[in-house]
Amino acid sequence: MAVASKKIPAPNEVTVRTALLSVSDKTGVVELARALNEKGIRLVSTGGTHKALSEAGLPVSDVSELTGFPEVMDGRVKTLHPGVHGGLLAIRDDADHVAAMSTHGITAIDLAIINLYPFEEVRAKGGDYPTTVENIDIGGPAMIRASAKNHAYVTIVTDPADYPVLLEELASGKTTYAFRQKMAAKAYARTAAYDAAISNWFAEALDTPMPRHRVIGGVLKEEMRYGENPHQKAGFYLTGENRPGVATATLLQGKQLSYNNINDTDAAFELVAEFLPEKAPAVAIIKHANPCGVATAPTLAEAYRRALACDSTSAFGGIIALNQELDAETAEEIVKLFTEVIIAPSVSDAAKAVIARKPNLRLLATGGLPDPRIPGLAAKTVSGGLLVQTRDNGMVEDLELKVVTKRAPTPQELEDMKFAFKVAKHVKSNAIVYAKDGQTAGIGAGQMSRVDSARIAAIKAEEAAKALGLATPLTKGSAVASEAFLPFADGLLSAIAAGATAVIQPGGSMRDEEVIAAANEHGVAMVFTGMRHFRH
Repeated sequence: MAVASKKIPAPNEVTVRTALLSVSDKTGVVELARALNEKGIRLVSTGGTHKALSEAGLPVSDVSELTGFPEVMDGRVKTLHPGVHGGLLAIRDDADHVAAMSTHGITAIDLAIINLYPFEEVRAKGGDYPTTVENIDIGGPAMIRASAKNHAYVTIVTDPADYPVLLEELASGKTTYAFRQKMAAKAYARTAAYDAAISNWFAEALDTPMPRHRVIGGVLKEEMRYGENPHQKAGFYLTGENRPGVATATLLQGKQLSYNNINDTDAAFELVAEFLPEKAPAVAIIKHANPCGVATAPTLAEAYRRALACDSTSAFGGIIALNQELDAETAEEIVKLFTEVIIAPSVSDAAKAVIARKPNLRLLATGGLPDPRIPGLAAKTVSGGLLVQTRDNGMVEDLELKVVTKRAPTPQELEDMKFAFKVAKHVKSNAIVYAKDGQTAGIGAGQMSRVDSARIAAIKAEEAAKALGLATPLTKGSAVASEAFLPFADGLLSAIAAGATAVIQPGGSMRDEEVIAAANEHGVAMVFTGMRHFRH
C-alpha cells in the first residue's frame, strides 16, 4: 500500500549547519572536514572517521552525543538509532516532525558524507567467508538511503570524487535542490551496486548460479563518445571482478578506447589466454570480435607474423593480443600495419619506445592473463529481460577426446585439432577453423550455414596463399574444427575439399554415423569432444 505524500514543497536552498561524516574510504575526508569546519558547520562522526578528524585537530562530536548511546558490539551498532535517522529523515517544514524532534532532542542533519565498508575489494581479493560477511555494511546503507530519500532537506555524498563539487556548491553555505537530487540519485545507485555485489557473492558462495533475483551492478569507469554507432550513447562500467583484461588494464598510450575497441579487445585477450605462455608465445588478431588470425611460434615476433599471414587484409585496423610481454622486435613488426589496440600482460621499455612512434595506437598492459578455467558470469540484454549464463570455461585439454573413425589422428594432427578447437570457441557461430602447425589457416565465422562457414574459411586460405606466394593454401593437410556438431556430411565434405585431413567436433548429431562414414570413406581422422562452444 502506497504511503500518502505530505505535499510539502521542497525548498530550493538548504543551509547546512550539521554534517555527519562516516566513511570507510578516508581519501580526502580530513581536508573536506576542515573546509566544512571553516564554514561554521558542526561536525559529527563515528568510529575511525571520528578518530581521524580528532587527530587532525578538528572539533568533532561523536555520534553517541546524538544518540545518547555508545557504540556497541564492536561497532556493529552505532548509527541505527532515532537520534541519527530522525535527524536524517525529518521533514523540516512539517509541524509534527518538528515537534517530535523537539520532544526527543533530535538534531537535524543537513549533510551526510558516507561511504561503505570495502565489501567489493574484500571479495575481489578472495577473502574468506567470515571476513567477507564482516565487511557487509549495515548502518552505512541505511543512512545513505535515509538521506537520499529526504533529499528535499538533506545532501548525501557517497563518493570522495564529489568532495570538490560539494565545496563549490557550499560557497554560500547552502545546497540547491537540483544538487541534492543529483547526489541522491548517485547514492541510490551506489547502494544498489553494493547490494548486487553482496547478493552475487552469496549466490557464488552457496553454489546457486541462477538465484531468484539477479542484479548486476557496476561503477562507471568512463563515459564514451558513443556506442557501437555514433547515434548511440555508451558507458564503460566495472563490475569489480578481479580478472586481468581490458577492464583492469593500464592504458600506457593512445586515446580513449571506443565501445567497439573494448568489445574487440576483450575478445582478443580472452582468446589468446587459451594458450599458456610457458608453452609458447601466442598472438591473436581480432576484427569485429572475430579472430582473423591466431598463431603460436618459438618467438612472439614469429607468432605475430604467422597470425598476420592468415588474413592480412582483415587484420588492417584490428586488435592484437599477446600472451607474453611485448618486446621491441614484435613491436617493430606490429607498427608496420595500422592497428587500433595492442593488449599484453606487460610491455618492455624498448617496446614502449617503438609503439610511441604511433601516438594514436592504444597500448594496454594488464599485469597478467585471465584464467580460462575460472568460472564467472556473462550477461546480455534482450527486450524486457536479461540473459545470464556462466562463462564458457570449457578447455579442450580437460575433455576426453573420442576417436570415432577408423584412422586415428597423428600426433601432429591431434595438436592441430586442439589448436583449432581453442580458436573456434572464440569465433561467432556458425564457426569453422582450419589450423596447421600451430597457425590458423582459414576462419569462417557467423554464417547461417556451417557449409558456408567452411567454404568462406577455405576461400580466405586461398587468398592468403596468393598473398604469400604459396603454391597451395595452408588448409592442405590441416585439421579443421567445428564449434558445434556437423549436422550433415556436406560440411565435412567441404572441409575435405579444402584439404583438411583431420576433424574435431562435439558430435551428437542424429546423423553422426553418416558424417563418420563420409570421413572413413575419405581416410580422414575425426574425434568428438562432447562439448560445443556456441558463441552468439
